[in-house]
Amino acid sequence: MSVSKAQIKQVRSLQQKKFRDELGLFVAEGDKCVEELQKGFELVSLFREGDNATRTEIEQMSGLQTPQGTIAVFRKPILPLAPSLEERAGGEVILALDGVQNPGNLGTIIRTCAWFGVHDIVCSPDTADCYNPKVVQATMGALVRVRIHYTDLPEWLTGIRSAPRPPKGGVALSGVRIYGTLLDGKDMYEVLQSEGRSYSGAVLQQSGPTAERSIIVMGNEGNGISEEVRKLITHSIRIPSYPKGAETSESLNVAIATAIVLAEFRRMES
Repeated sequence: MSVSKAQIKQVRSLQQKKFRDELGLFVAEGDKCVEELQKGFELVSLFREGDNATRTEIEQMSGLQTPQGTIAVFRKPILPLAPSLEERAGGEVILALDGVQNPGNLGTIIRTCAWFGVHDIVCSPDTADCYNPKVVQATMGALVRVRIHYTDLPEWLTGIRSAPRPPKGGVALSGVRIYGTLLDGKDMYEVLQSEGRSYSGAVLQQSGPTAERSIIVMGNEGNGISEEVRKLITHSIRIPSYPKGAETSESLNVAIATAIVLAEFRRMES
């Protein structure tokens, strides 16, 4: 059975966002990635070299320089624009991305969130498309364990900060902390220990519905967090260099910085 020209054309078109949006589909490559994604996404079509496709056909459909021999098309899920904190477990961390544009960075961040048990990422519209094949490839299947939402970030954060307490019998919000990684922020380790006596001892270790929620904002690779979002941050933090005062690069890669911040947040829980 050979792959039709129409199928090849459609799969190739999914390299572009406008066609992914129009068709409601995305593409993934490689046995491991495809196997993981099948656990949570609807499989539309699957092409394997030597099974139902030739090497030439795989190369024509692939977006990789060295095709791995397996290409799958999945249906994009329909998710709410952004998560409501009232519906989340107490103490749960949500990551917010403000203009992270490099697909490789976004893919690594999604994979990192899956590792540290962060189940929701809220992205500004100018953040890279999570269904970009380069992002999908970098996640290594972690997309199945993390929900990605795109929305007006300042509007969402404003709504979170001003959300009224729910009626009797509903989930009570004891507070929302919005952490932003800024070059002029306070030492992250000092913040999570000083403000964090109650933070680490009483907040992160709570699992009930009244535990305080935390949002961590990471900014654009070159410009950092936008001014609009910066105004909504309640706790400005930075990852200190070592040793203090040593001459170093201006900033860390956003994916690496995300991993360091999430590792410290999770460490404080133990």
